[in-house]
Amino acid sequence: MIEKLKKLKRLIPFLITIFVIVFFHYSRIYVLKFYPVITNSFIFIVFFSSLFCKETVIQKIAKKMDGELTDFSRNYTRNLTYVWCIFLFINLSISILTVFLPAKIWILYNGCISYIAIGLLFGVEYIVRITLRAKHVRK
Repeated sequence: MIEKLKKLKRLIPFLITIFVIVFFHYSRIYVLKFYPVITNSFIFIVFFSSLFCKETVIQKIAKKMDGELTDFSRNYTRNLTYVWCIFLFINLSISILTVFLPAKIWILYNGCISYIAIGLLFGVEYIVRITLRAKHVRK
């Protein structure tokens, strides 16, 4: 019984997402266009507010993955948090703008372009991280 509940608990975010998509698709409720705005706002606030803490969100993630961070890694992850904050602010601004544009543009940006942009940032950052790590380890 407990195993079934654990499996069901893992499905809850997926089921909520499907529900929101279907509900938005079949309803004409304008307020639902603010769903990406709320999500982007929350993520931006988490990343931005972490800049004022001892460790940023990315530093905490890196610390969990790699253990203690070197000075280079601490500086890199803090700067990476700045990059993500700028990206998230731009993404949030565009998602706010699309609320007032036709539905096709809203769908194109919030359902496709924003995810491609996030993937590109992840990919570019990964390449930069590997390159910098290789240069930094050699020294």
